Amino acid sequence: MLDTPRSVRLHIAIFGRRNAGKSSLINAITNQELAVVSSIPGTTTDPVFKSMEISPIGPVTLIDTAGIDDEGELGELRVKKTRQVLAKTDLMVLTISSESTPDEFDENILEEAKKRCIPIVGVISKVDIDSGSNAALWFEKNKLPYCRVDSLTRQGVDELKLTIVKNAPVDYLPSTIVGDLITQNDVIILVTPVDAGAPKSRLILPQVQVLRDALDAGANVMVTREHELDNALKSLKNPPRMVVTDSQAFDFVSKVVPEDVPLTSFSILYARYKGNLREFLNGIKVIDTLKEGDKVLIAEACTHYPSHEDIGRIKIPRWLEKRVGGKLDISWVVGGDFPENLKDYKLVVHCGACMINRAEVLNRLEKCKEAEVPVVNYGILIGFMTGILDRVVSPVVR
Repeated sequence: MLDTPRSVRLHIAIFGRRNAGKSSLINAITNQELAVVSSIPGTTTDPVFKSMEISPIGPVTLIDTAGIDDEGELGELRVKKTRQVLAKTDLMVLTISSESTPDEFDENILEEAKKRCIPIVGVISKVDIDSGSNAALWFEKNKLPYCRVDSLTRQGVDELKLTIVKNAPVDYLPSTIVGDLITQNDVIILVTPVDAGAPKSRLILPQVQVLRDALDAGANVMVTREHELDNALKSLKNPPRMVVTDSQAFDFVSKVVPEDVPLTSFSILYARYKGNLREFLNGIKVIDTLKEGDKVLIAEACTHYPSHEDIGRIKIPRWLEKRVGGKLDISWVVGGDFPENLKDYKLVVHCGACMINRAEVLNRLEKCKEAEVPVVNYGILIGFMTGILDRVVSPVVR
C-alpha cells in the first residue's frame, strides 16, 4: 500500500491554530515521530505529508499544516501555504486545543471548508488539560462530529480513526479508469511510445495505472510501441475491444488502427478520472478564437526536466502558435503551483494530472470557471489539433 501514488489516496488535512496540537496529533495517528513538536507557536512551516493506511478506507495521505493564525511577513506566507492545502483536501480534521476557545480563525477555515463541500471532523486536543474550553459546544453548534484526543497517551486516537472512516467521502475518486468501458476477456492494446521524456526502464504512471485497471477488469492487455502496433493488430484473430495510446502518437496511431476499433488516450481517460471531461471539452471552443499575443497558461502537475521534445514546453506551444499564425504569450506553472488570478488568460492547458489528486484538479477547474477562462487538457487538445477529437472522445463519453 505504501507504493500507492499519493495522487490516488484520500487526502486528510489537519488544520487549526498555532499550538493547537496538530503535529502531535499526526504523530499519534501515524504512531511515528513524523512532525517536529514544540511548545513554541509556529514550529510547523511547510505542509508535512505522510502516507499510511486506515482500514477500511485503504491508502490515505495525512497532511500537517502551519497555524491558520500565523503572524508577520513569514507567518502570512505560512498561512498562504496552509490555505493552498485546502485545494487538495478530501477530509479536514479541524483541531482546537482544550485550553483555548474557538475564534474567528476557526470560524473562517470552517466556512471555507463548507464552501468547498469538504467533510469535517473536529478534534479537541490536549484533553489532559481541563481548562473549561467551550470547543465541544462550538463543534456541536456547527453540527460537526468530534473526538477528544490526548496525543501523548494516544487516548481517543482509535475513536478518531473510526470517526474519519464514518465521515470520509466515498466518491473522492471514480472507482475505475477504463474498467467501465471494457468487459472480462476483452483484448485491449496500450500503445506506449518511448521518447526522450520517458523514465528509463519504466512506464509512466498513467500507463501503469491503466494497465492495472484493465487487468482488474479481467481484460487481456497487450502493450506495444507505436511502430510495432501494426504487427500487434495483425497478430490478433479478432480486432481489439479498444486501443489506448499516448496522445502524442495520435497522428501515427490513428492511421494504423482501423476506424471501427475504438481509440482513445491515457490523457483523455484521465480527463474524466481526475477531472470533468465535459468541462475540458468545452475549452476547445476558444482555440480558433486565439489571436497573436494572447496569454495562455500551461499547467504541468509534475516537476521534470523538460527535454528537447517536451510536450508542455515545446510541442503544445508550437502547435498552438502554428494554428494562430503568430506568437502567443505562454507561461507555465509546475507541481502544486496555480495562479490565484486567471482573468488575463485566454486559455488554460492542463496536463493529464496523474501527479495530483482529483480534489485539486476540480479546484483548478472551478477557479477557471469563476474567472471565465476556458480550460482543456493535453489529450483533448492534441485530439483536436490532429483532427480526430470526435473519434478519440467517443469511446469514453457515457
